[in-house]
Amino acid sequence: MTQRGDLASVMDRMAIDEVVTGYAVAVDDGDWEAYRALFAPGGRADYTSAGGIEGPAGEVADWLAEALRRFPVRQHLVVNRLVRLEGDRSGWPAVRAQVRADFVNPMRLEAAGSATAGDAAPHFVAAGRYSFALARSDRDGWRITRVAVHEKWRRLSA
Repeated sequence: MTQRGDLASVMDRMAIDEVVTGYAVAVDDGDWEAYRALFAPGGRADYTSAGGIEGPAGEVADWLAEALRRFPVRQHLVVNRLVRLEGDRSGWPAVRAQVRADFVNPMRLEAAGSATAGDAAPHFVAAGRYSFALARSDRDGWRITRVAVHEKWRRLSA
């Protein structure tokens, strides 16, 4: 690989990392417009392993908005990102990418009968792995074409 190819690879990896981080922040903040904007046209999300739905990103965003209403405090920790870039026939520039990333997602359930989630509210933690497929377009840069959640475990504590 050339220096130019190495630099392009580093820049792609940084841009992809920004998309993956943006995904977690959008979900944690309940910013469903930002969530939708991270997806390419026709992008899909699959939350079936966590008891959710699979479908077009816009429909999944609507479902998430409702499903996560019970969790006013949430924080994704996305780690161990493994990025595989896929180029055109010459190998560069990268036009597709696959990302595997582990997550731990602590959340606080809304206290029963309360408008706020105080210290008495139980905590819920889920963990697993995301599988992202991304594509780069000249107009929008890197966008998610598919994300699947592979939940490995969950725990509820008082």
